[in-house]
Amino acid sequence: MPLLPKTPSPSRRTLLRGLGGSAALGALGTLAGCGVPAAYVAPGDRAATDRSATERRLTWANWPLYIDTDDRHPSRRPTLEAFEKETGLSVDYIEEINDNDEFFGKISPSLMNHQPTDRDLIVISDWMCGRFVRLGWVQEMDRSRQPNVTKYLDPLLRSPAFDPGRKFTVPWQSGITGIAYNRRRLGREIRHVSDLWAADLKGRVTLLSGMDEAFALLMQGNGVDITDWKTDDFHRICDQVEKQVAKGQIRRFTGNDYIKDLSSGDVLACQAYSGDVIQLQADDPDIEFVVPEEGAELWAESLMIPDLARHKANAERLIDHYYRPEVAAELAAWVNYVCPVPAARDVLASSDDEETAALAEDPLIFPDAAMRERLAIARDISAGERTEFAKRWNGIVGV
Repeated sequence: MPLLPKTPSPSRRTLLRGLGGSAALGALGTLAGCGVPAAYVAPGDRAATDRSATERRLTWANWPLYIDTDDRHPSRRPTLEAFEKETGLSVDYIEEINDNDEFFGKISPSLMNHQPTDRDLIVISDWMCGRFVRLGWVQEMDRSRQPNVTKYLDPLLRSPAFDPGRKFTVPWQSGITGIAYNRRRLGREIRHVSDLWAADLKGRVTLLSGMDEAFALLMQGNGVDITDWKTDDFHRICDQVEKQVAKGQIRRFTGNDYIKDLSSGDVLACQAYSGDVIQLQADDPDIEFVVPEEGAELWAESLMIPDLARHKANAERLIDHYYRPEVAAELAAWVNYVCPVPAARDVLASSDDEETAALAEDPLIFPDAAMRERLAIARDISAGERTEFAKRWNGIVGV
């Protein structure tokens, strides 16, 4: 097991830009209104002739800094190189995804016009994966080629509402949206979402600006089952947030810049992503991450095989490689997200390196039983809901 990197990689969630995806959906709606054929692709039209047996390669699009690298040779990726050596397959690994909506806009013209994207594997956030699944832009995977996925995928991640049974998607890494706070400066614990509205936090609280990133945790504070929330639940949290904005309780709405506010002390508590807090704690142990007693949102960024991919079997084989517990453990030691392979915990725990072994006990990488009971995957915002909801949310946030 490799030593931890000296400088943790930035969070994938910190790269998201939270406009709720309304621009991309609006583009689809405009096309439909102009008489362009519907973007949906039927199941029988999604596959191309698979060249995996004769072309020993695949192309994989991922986010920057989202895979293990070699300390001495940063351009080398040990787990990926091990796959290439073992299988004889060549992987063209492209770090081209910086934003869900931006990437959607980049490849959607090909997908809606039933043309290949020249990518065999992509990684995007689950709320965006849901859109691809609904549009029929990704292919169902052959689990007979993926025994490790079948055996080791975390039960909490196995059946999100947008993809029951994970037929079209497989989590790459996962994380939690909860609350981060500075316990020393605040002088007390935070245990509930409603604690953000306490008088001693007036003007020292931030919420996430992205609708898809923010809404679920706020609903959970109201006791809502986020796997089956309703329209009224959404508008109720909007009413509550509007009230807190009017009172001056909320300092501002943020993207990843909440990290700077929390570190400087300008903010004492905020909505936050678990992966960010692991990094913040390395510099300031007074910063804590809490899964509220009412619960928190578990999310993932997932692997998908787009329509007309030419090397589907090779892509399925690569996905299964990363579900070997020893490979998942090596990856988790570098990226420090919630590992979608719980069996990797024992691999890390057996490491001779103390820092690496300690990761097995970090609940933000391997949530303990008590935390797992409070985690849920939110039902995503449907296409029919998105325009109305984005308009209201963005009006509150000031977008």
